[in-house]
Amino acid sequence: MAKGTNYVSKTPDVNGFFAYTNEENKIWADLVKRQKEILPGLVCNAYLYGLDVLKLPEDRVPQLKDVDKILQKETQFGVEPVPALISPQRFFELLANRKFPAATFIRTREEFDYLQEPDVFHEIWGHCPMLTNKTYTDFMQKYGELALSLDKKYIWMLQRLFWFTVEFGLIQERGMQKPLIYGAGIASSSGESTYAVNSDAPTRKPFDILDIFRTPYRIDIFQTVYFVVESFEQIYEVVKQDLIPVMDEAQKLGMYAPTFPPKEK
Repeated sequence: MAKGTNYVSKTPDVNGFFAYTNEENKIWADLVKRQKEILPGLVCNAYLYGLDVLKLPEDRVPQLKDVDKILQKETQFGVEPVPALISPQRFFELLANRKFPAATFIRTREEFDYLQEPDVFHEIWGHCPMLTNKTYTDFMQKYGELALSLDKKYIWMLQRLFWFTVEFGLIQERGMQKPLIYGAGIASSSGESTYAVNSDAPTRKPFDILDIFRTPYRIDIFQTVYFVVESFEQIYEVVKQDLIPVMDEAQKLGMYAPTFPPKEK
């Protein structure tokens, strides 16, 4: 969604092809190599299934049109290349039309370990595997439709739902001792992948929509709170409900005290 950026989006040619330099392709390859070594045993089955279906190239940045073709076949939910900045309205419109907005630039070597804005690695490696899951994509579509239907005063609260599910969600799979990753912000992060699943530092709470609406977060640190779903049907059912009374209740009760330090100025 819209925010300041230090990056410039790629412009495709007439055939929808995005050109990447040798160094940019090398950055992609190094990011993939690192995550492939880390993620086994940390990510959920739906994510692993998606990686297998997508068969993303490891030596170069994938072309969005190739990824889109596979996703359309799997779930009729594709990816749409967008500028580095898009408005919340456009973001929600794309989701409602079963398109995930994807940035096309890739991080620099200087920001290899972390950058605050989503790049093409985060979009494709983090988000796209989950877009092969039908229930998950139905949730995404309904989320977009819900956002478009709400008064703007509620949007900031709905963005918390996106943050604690799509970006930083965990799922408790049957037979597994620990919750596993499905959120893109974790799956695309080398440090947070291990931290989210194995560290004793964060709090892992059962998914509760009222709690989510009341929970603050920071975008520039490892999360101090994660919400754990039991299934993707659980989050899909939530966005099919009338959430305005829950949002009003959350505003009435107020925000929880932050479990993280204030950001340094």
